[in-house]
Amino acid sequence: MSATAHAPVATPRSPGTDADGLPLWRLHAMRVGYAFMGVGLAVVKWPLVIDYDQSTPLFEGVVAVLLTAMSLLAFLGLRYPVRLLPILIFECLWKAIWLGVVALPAATAGHVDQAMSQLIMNCSVVVIVVAVVPWRYVWQHYVTAKGDRWR
Repeated sequence: MSATAHAPVATPRSPGTDADGLPLWRLHAMRVGYAFMGVGLAVVKWPLVIDYDQSTPLFEGVVAVLLTAMSLLAFLGLRYPVRLLPILIFECLWKAIWLGVVALPAATAGHVDQAMSQLIMNCSVVVIVVAVVPWRYVWQHYVTAKGDRWR
């Protein structure tokens, strides 16, 4: 096998774009989304995990730890915005699903209490993350691209 058999093929790209074809401004916008997620979760969830109270209900503890892990991955996204893109997608999807499946029916039925109202407001700020996700890239690389081999 020759030394050039496995050499990467250079593809021309526009000035100011990365290897994935995303412009630098888009990478920085994604970093804003990661920072927004990471800092927000660090402020709200890290104290619950650091000073964990054994009387915390089981699933509230699970959610706190899960979201703390998400914040750590969001901070990693500052360094690797394209590689960690599934974290931004997950953030958009779970909030959109919750708003559509739980909040919207409750609101139309008039069953929104103070706690749900606060959660609706918290989930609504996902518009910031939605705005920074390169959706065309997501579509091309996660939906229409050929999948990995099964064997």
